[in-house]
Amino acid sequence: MASSIGNEKSVNTVLRISQLDALELNKALEQLVWSQFTSCFHGFKPGVLAHFEPEVKAFLCFILWKFTVYSKNATVGQAILNIQYKNNLSQTEKYQPLSKHQKLWYLILTVGGRWLEERCYDLFSNRQQQSFCKIKSYISFGSGLLKLCGLLNFLIFLRKGTFATLTERILGIRSVFCKPQSVRQIGFEYMNRELLWHGFAEFLIYLLPLINVQKLKLKISSWCLPIAGISNSENTLAAHCRECSLCGEWPTMPHTIGCPHVFCYYCIKSNFLFDMYFTCPKCGSEVHNLQPLKYKIEMTELRV
Repeated sequence: MASSIGNEKSVNTVLRISQLDALELNKALEQLVWSQFTSCFHGFKPGVLAHFEPEVKAFLCFILWKFTVYSKNATVGQAILNIQYKNNLSQTEKYQPLSKHQKLWYLILTVGGRWLEERCYDLFSNRQQQSFCKIKSYISFGSGLLKLCGLLNFLIFLRKGTFATLTERILGIRSVFCKPQSVRQIGFEYMNRELLWHGFAEFLIYLLPLINVQKLKLKISSWCLPIAGISNSENTLAAHCRECSLCGEWPTMPHTIGCPHVFCYYCIKSNFLFDMYFTCPKCGSEVHNLQPLKYKIEMTELRV
């Protein structure tokens, strides 16, 4: 009974999407570690890591390899998705961990290959000698050939579902589940809430441009001002000449719209151009005729 369970565990294949998700999680982790590491040097001279960037990246990747593939037979992305590497070169169907040679060659092909590509590009980019140019062309040809082999391997992976990377196919390591996968119970409550919220947000985006917010604001303020209590003496033109009904400041180039209230020319003109149905925020009168105020206000009244 135990052997049958072990066999079921060994032949439990991993979905293609799970393997691709693990690769993306690994890339995201490397970028996160690098960004956290470079943030420690923000106070130093700019470009302090530029000359040693390939070596520093290789060292950080070596640390990640030490605590993931070397110790647990799985990358961080695989550990999150309950996946680990299996030695596919073994003759038995039971789970066999990776050998030390496979782990070391995994380090050389992934970390060492990336470091060699970056460092060789820096070494031979500024050399103009013929021998260096030939070496650079050979390296470029080899890099292009590896990328082509990686593309062919990816197409085979999409067809068969095993060996997501060229390194895995060369070393004979395959992704398997750590534990048998149980039947997933999917709840749609969260999805329903998200759909409802997105629908409501789209409705607001469609509705808000149709609402004249400024006119609504002025209408509400015209309703609230009488409640606050305005004395009857302010209904005279002389009392309102000292304050713009929109900005509340001393009116610049005072104008009227046919009601007892006064407005700055720029205030009333901009609001009227924005809304042709503009009404006075104090009394609610519509704009009948925009005219300059002929009532003279003495500057000595400012001191009163």
